[in-house]
Amino acid sequence: MPVKIIIDISDARVSNHNQDTLITYSLGSCIGVSLYDPNNKVGGMLHFQLPSAKIDKSGQYKNPLMYADTGMEALIKKMETMGAQKKRMNVKIAGGAQMMNDAKMFNIGKRNYAAIRQFLWKNGMFIDAEDCGGGAARTLSMDIADGEVVVKSKGQTKKL
Repeated sequence: MPVKIIIDISDARVSNHNQDTLITYSLGSCIGVSLYDPNNKVGGMLHFQLPSAKIDKSGQYKNPLMYADTGMEALIKKMETMGAQKKRMNVKIAGGAQMMNDAKMFNIGKRNYAAIRQFLWKNGMFIDAEDCGGGAARTLSMDIADGEVVVKSKGQTKKL
């Protein structure tokens, strides 16, 4: 029986069950990252809000999944405990839009996009497909059975 696993804002989930679909909604300036190891059929998804945990000067990260750097570290570690290998992971991302309520001087969407690219590069990982930028919110989903990733935005659906 199909199971839909919802990834909230500042959240990440992993699965290795063929019937599962990981899905996250309301990707505005946030970015959704899907990782999939096709050999072990292990998938994971992160919905992060901000580029780096370094902005939290206290060092007491209330939620490491809120940030690109600490969120990705946590997601990869969890997937590795399930047998996934970083070098085999397919990476697909969506989001990073310039939203109306996102003050242009902050450019959170662009900063998030730069942060995820930098993290991936430093970890020897590369983006296989993306749907980023613009001004529309997105929904990102991934089927664990085959790793297929779909983005929905403004009434349109496209496979990444």
